[in-house]
Amino acid sequence: MRGTNMSLHVRWRRARTAAIGAAVVGLLAAGCGDSGGGSSTPDDTLVAYNGQSGDYQAIFNPYLPNPVEGAGTIFEPLFYYNTVRADDPQPLLGTDYEWNEDGTELAITLREGVKWSDGEPFSAEDVKFTFDMIVANEAMNAVGFEGETTVVDDTHVTISFDEPSYMDGPQLLGKTWIVPKHIWEGIDDPTTDPVAEPVGTGPYTLSSFKPQAFTLAANENYWGDQPELKNIQYVALSGNQASADALSAGEIDWQTGPVPDIANVERDYPGYKAITVPMNQVVLDTCSNPDLGCEGPQTDPAVRHAIYYAMDRTQLNSLAFQNTASEMSPGFALPERDAAYLSAQLEDRTAPMNPDVQKAQEVLEEAGWTRGSDGIYAKDGQKLSLSCIVVAGWNDYITALQTLTEQLKEVGIELNVQQVANQEMSDARSAGNFQLLIDSLWQGPSPDPYYLYSYFFSSNTTAEVGSNANPNWARYSNEAVDEALEAIARLNPEDSEARQPYYDTIQQQIEEDMPYIPVLTGGTTSEFNAEKFDGWPTDVNLYAFPAVWSRPDQAQIFKNLTPRGE
Repeated sequence: MRGTNMSLHVRWRRARTAAIGAAVVGLLAAGCGDSGGGSSTPDDTLVAYNGQSGDYQAIFNPYLPNPVEGAGTIFEPLFYYNTVRADDPQPLLGTDYEWNEDGTELAITLREGVKWSDGEPFSAEDVKFTFDMIVANEAMNAVGFEGETTVVDDTHVTISFDEPSYMDGPQLLGKTWIVPKHIWEGIDDPTTDPVAEPVGTGPYTLSSFKPQAFTLAANENYWGDQPELKNIQYVALSGNQASADALSAGEIDWQTGPVPDIANVERDYPGYKAITVPMNQVVLDTCSNPDLGCEGPQTDPAVRHAIYYAMDRTQLNSLAFQNTASEMSPGFALPERDAAYLSAQLEDRTAPMNPDVQKAQEVLEEAGWTRGSDGIYAKDGQKLSLSCIVVAGWNDYITALQTLTEQLKEVGIELNVQQVANQEMSDARSAGNFQLLIDSLWQGPSPDPYYLYSYFFSSNTTAEVGSNANPNWARYSNEAVDEALEAIARLNPEDSEARQPYYDTIQQQIEEDMPYIPVLTGGTTSEFNAEKFDGWPTDVNLYAFPAVWSRPDQAQIFKNLTPRGE
């Protein structure tokens, strides 16, 4: 996320930012409590850093590609699905759901007595309005939802489908943000409106907003128990060394991303602890599809495969990721969590950790590329020189690209790294104005690789260059993959034997086409203030995916935290 959520990963910087102390103190609210970790903010206020290295824009529409916040905290789904362990869905705005026998109708029971943060009552009409809005607006419809929603009464709705649609369930129930009909029916275009003054049912509301910091406050109208964590302040910093310095000074309470000497967080940052969970897959996004307007050497599958074989992933893990990353499958099923789905028909079960220079060069030469006197391959007068975008300040990614530049040079590929602002990266990625871009792909609403495939490899979620793709940024389109996704969506997820042939097809096709070039499975690491707050996720109690940018996991964590101050 990176992406909608993941584009806000935290990155640490090697070059020190001198004015961090003054910059952060100027942003943070003056505190009256002397909390753990040296925090300068009140006991009931958590300061979060989500990787923002430039000014925030007041975008709280959870259906836009790059909202700054809101999904989970302000706008809730019907249920919460934990993607890191096989928990039952936790009721939120919904209290119960049931499929009919053939998977063509989903009946949902809604919570009674819920109010929007402006005091208006929540009802089934809001749920129908939200689902109908998604159907009517392709840009908001990440999974091609086509169901028909019917209001039974104030607390019951049904969704009917033309065919079995089991796999729509977790997405509709766990990743669809319910919005207030009485406000949103007056929005001219919900696919572009930023919703700068959001009204939701979630545990928090927007309290104040400035480009360098904004604050969420506990929602007085919240249907559940009032959060003991009363305020969350998100701050923007200049980069990841700045965030490490702020962490050391106790001026932020939660960030997600590696810091220097990550193995010794408790020693280096007294009062803080860390947790690392393998989840999101680090990739090189490629604008891969010339039929949709992509241009450049990366549109040749041979180039993408050559880069894949040229990588020394062991070196990348050591130099860029402090050995917190792990192996990754070119079929994009998680090797551990999704082991049951991992295809036996893949050429590589996991991407090679060591480079194969000879194979990389053979792949290029078989495709007609010829090595020039300067050591760089060329074809039809086009030099194999590629640009790769990275966000300035994301130094694990920057280090990875600097290392990869040297690795690719040995093969005969020139890589030019372009550091840009976070928003510039997001805009280029959405519109397809890039050749390569380092990023990570996120998982879906439940622990099943179907969702990642449906997000990033479906023709339904992409667009021509110049139009916003959401989120198939590679512009990938493959009829066999689309057909397999449609087939899986119609199957009961408990019938693993019937599903596997389609997973085999998807994994074989995307390994062959490689629109996203696998790097490693990222170890998502969060550092958090354990002296100031109790209730953080642990290795033995992963009640939510512990990443500050992961939505709605962050809301589950905020609700679970208890300030330790007197």
